[in-house]
Amino acid sequence: MKKIIAVVILLIPVLSLPANAVDEKPSIAILDTALDTSLPIFNSKVIQEVCILDWPSCPNGDYYMEGSGSAVLGNEIISRNGFSHGTQMASAVVLTNPNVNIVFIRIIAHNSSGYRMPTTEGNIVEALNWVAVNKEKYNIQAVSMSQGHHKLLYYKQYCPISKYLKPAISNLKQMNIPVFFPTGNNSDPERIDWPSCIQDSIAIGATDISNSIATYSNNDYNLVDFYSLGQMKLYTVGNKTGIGRGTSVATQVAAANWLAIRSAKPNLTYQEIYDLLSRTSVNTKSNKVLFGKLINIGAAING
Repeated sequence: MKKIIAVVILLIPVLSLPANAVDEKPSIAILDTALDTSLPIFNSKVIQEVCILDWPSCPNGDYYMEGSGSAVLGNEIISRNGFSHGTQMASAVVLTNPNVNIVFIRIIAHNSSGYRMPTTEGNIVEALNWVAVNKEKYNIQAVSMSQGHHKLLYYKQYCPISKYLKPAISNLKQMNIPVFFPTGNNSDPERIDWPSCIQDSIAIGATDISNSIATYSNNDYNLVDFYSLGQMKLYTVGNKTGIGRGTSVATQVAAANWLAIRSAKPNLTYQEIYDLLSRTSVNTKSNKVLFGKLINIGAAING
């Protein structure tokens, strides 16, 4: 696979079928750290694994790997330095909407000591382009990436746009495939994370259990699309559970809800689903943020 030259650095915080197999369940492509596929919650749901990295640390020692085991890391690595994040995010999707399959794309590399390596924009573009090529093969109906960066110090622009990533997102939108990103957890009422600020992506903020906008959730009235619940019980490496909080969680919940509508109303286009979510949403706010649209999945499915 040809590598695209990196433009923007991304840091911080998610069983293969035969080639001609068809599954009626919609699939979500989750771009994140790594996945513990041994968890019972993922039984028969992970239909493909891919590893696309800027550093040669896929299980095969290369930059790219596809097939069973591609997203897996050894226990000594996956349980440290944030690599459990992908397992948690995948569990958020399944717990929100059990009627989905998962295509997990590992985009975060590690060094010989097990620490995270920088991820570039080019790496994300390659993952999105892989989705575009394989969408029909795996019935991919949405993409979620619970990773982001709040202030890119190398750029003066609030939201630097390259000629690679924005077209990749827009291309998937034209295919009726939404790309979900988190707004970030910096308590910033005026600025959201990159790449959620990029036009044609769907930027998701978080609410707390009272349905108010979470105090940590970044905001931009012009760029945040929706809010969804950012707190829930999650599964992590070793089948352990705990409470997860953040716009990362909210992003997976929103994507899973989108797929619930896709299953209930399969003839709707991207724009029709988006408009339905917007029309049926309920108003939410916080002390710093005056308004936002909280997804109301029940109203959307019945609307």
